[in-house]
Order: sequence, then C-alpha cells, then structure tokens
Amino acid sequence: MKSVHLLLIAIFFVTAKSYSQVEVNQITHNSKDRYITTTIGFPVPGTYAPIGQKEPITVLNPDGTGSIQADDLTKKKINWGIECTEEGVPVFKEGFNSKSYTFWYRPNDSNEWYYSQFSIHFAKKKMFLMGERVKAYEDYNVQ
Repeated sequence: MKSVHLLLIAIFFVTAKSYSQVEVNQITHNSKDRYITTTIGFPVPGTYAPIGQKEPITVLNPDGTGSIQADDLTKKKINWGIECTEEGVPVFKEGFNSKSYTFWYRPNDSNEWYYSQFSIHFAKKKMFLMGERVKAYEDYNVQ
C-alpha cells in the first residue's frame, strides 16, 4: 500500500512540474549564449501575413517549429522562439500600448540563428512579426 501511495505522489509531482515550467532552449549567436521560449503569456503561435495579402506567410507552431515564406513564395521550415532569460522570463521593451520582443529563428537547413522584431500592439489587438507580417489576436489577459 505504501508503494502505491508513493507512486501516486511521484506522478503528482512529475505532472505538476511538467505543467508549471516554461520550456527554455539555449541557442548560440556570434559566440554568445541566448535563451528562447515560445511561451510569453500571449498567443504567439499562428499565421502571419502582410496586411491585405494572403502570401508570403510565416506559420509559427506552439512547439517552436514552423515555416517562413520568402517574397518569391519559397518556403523554409524553421525553429523559432522569443528571447527570454535563463529562467524563461521574456525580455521585452515596453512602449506606449505595445511591447517589443526579439524573435529568433533558424531555418532547418542551417545552423545559423537570425533575429527580427516581434511586437504586440494592445490597442489594435495585433501582433507584428518582422515589421510587416501581422496576426490579430484575442486578449485573454484582460483584468
């Protein structure tokens, strides 16, 4: 009976730990270690496209994978993340009704990480990726 009780307690702690922590990945760019996550408290995953256009698009999946389409519509699979601290706290600059983050991505056929801007504009309820690709979102964090 004690072993069943201990097993249940162990399962509880493993489950609680897996749901409570933000996944953080370490990357290296120009010989400097950085940390990225896909969890920043806003619905980053989704499809981003230039305003009024259907293509070229960028698709970000919740697991840190996705694809990016160039202006000539060629598509590359990528890994992506938003810069954070080693503990998983997103690094951002706060603006008037906005937050700006560093978006990191690496094409699957490359070892090089690239960065661009990712911003959230609260009044417009829009997220901008690379300055031109946009996605509307619902704000579930309203207090």
